[in-house]
Amino acid sequence: MINGILAAEELLASRVAYTFRTYPKQITAAIAAVLLSAGTLAVASLGPDASDLPVQQVLEATAPLSFAEQSQSLENFSFTLFRTDITRSSDTAEALLKRLGISDPAATAFVRGSSEARNALFARAGRTITAEATQENQLKKLSARWIPDGDGGFKRFVIERTPTGFAAITERDTLTPGSRLASGSIRTSLFAATDDARIPDAVASQLADIFAGDVDVRSLRKGDRFAVVYETFEADGQALRSGRVLSAEFESGGKVHQAVWFQPQGQKGSYYRPNGDSLRKAYLSSPVEFSRVSSGFAMRMHPILNSWRQHNGIDFAAPTGTAVRSVGDGTVDFAGTQNGYGNIVIIKHRNNQQTAYAHLSRVDVKAGESISQGQTIGAVGSTGWATGPHLHFEFRVNGEYQDPASIAQEGGAPITAALRPAFERIAVGARTELAAAFSVIQASAD
Repeated sequence: MINGILAAEELLASRVAYTFRTYPKQITAAIAAVLLSAGTLAVASLGPDASDLPVQQVLEATAPLSFAEQSQSLENFSFTLFRTDITRSSDTAEALLKRLGISDPAATAFVRGSSEARNALFARAGRTITAEATQENQLKKLSARWIPDGDGGFKRFVIERTPTGFAAITERDTLTPGSRLASGSIRTSLFAATDDARIPDAVASQLADIFAGDVDVRSLRKGDRFAVVYETFEADGQALRSGRVLSAEFESGGKVHQAVWFQPQGQKGSYYRPNGDSLRKAYLSSPVEFSRVSSGFAMRMHPILNSWRQHNGIDFAAPTGTAVRSVGDGTVDFAGTQNGYGNIVIIKHRNNQQTAYAHLSRVDVKAGESISQGQTIGAVGSTGWATGPHLHFEFRVNGEYQDPASIAQEGGAPITAALRPAFERIAVGARTELAAAFSVIQASAD
């Protein structure tokens, strides 16, 4: 009797399945019509409660694979190892491949004997190298990517094992623009926090400039925190270069400061507070990023002349070769050598204002050249009357010396009424992204 019932159920199930396979569209249409006409549907139980059903135990014998078969399967199993490292100035073929975990004399010999490989891997330190290897640490593929000087794209160098040996190829490709969000908490300094968050130094410098009028990055306190969204330019998913900060937030001393980059079509972009006020300053607070003030605008004992004199500028201590940037838009009034100043650049700004940058090791601009705020104009040095590498920076109004510490005033207009709707859309998205970045800090703290 039971067997007959089971057979009937199986026959019914097979017929239902056959009907669904044969007439899928008709059945779907019928179900849709029922749903549209029924307003509210309820599911009724058509059978007994599951807890009242009898429990059955089914035992089935299984035969495991033999030990020989299992051993054979393990021997046939293979996998690929992926490792990444950064090239160093002291690298050789042996040192680099060993650091990547490669134990392959043939690969080492190929790299050592190929001028193309040596140029791609060892011409400049800091290039990211990715290696693919077998479980025996034999090289399968090695890749390097970098941005050539003055090129908008990137180069890709690949070494790959072939049936006849190793082959190498260098290709050119385009960078893919993207964006990344990151956040950090201050323990000692901004640079240390951005390093911990793996934020590029160029982005950290932009943060300092953007919030220069609100936050003194030289006196941050433990527990201050920040979040940032910035542009990236990627090659095969690997970020090779960072770009502009798109939005940022700083929480310092219990106060929250936010900035959003906004660039209307066909116009010059700038940073604004969420309420639309401009964050742009007429001048940056420092011509050298993250440098130390070694001498201020005051009377002092001249280190060479050994007499008390007015120091008509500010000295920024920094290593030779450190980039020097213009603190504001203007035109180069002078670029050359002047007595005790050594190599000096003088830039003329609006309202009869000038800035001067002295003791440079090199000059990168020419007289008459138009200069944008933040543009590199030379490098720190010790030319002229200087006892060590530093930048002497002056600010003049109508030819009179003024304290450079007082020049970082507001310089931008707020968002206009016509542009406010477009700005609001960007600001809302920026706040959402920054909140997501800060949630990472909170999750780490918890």
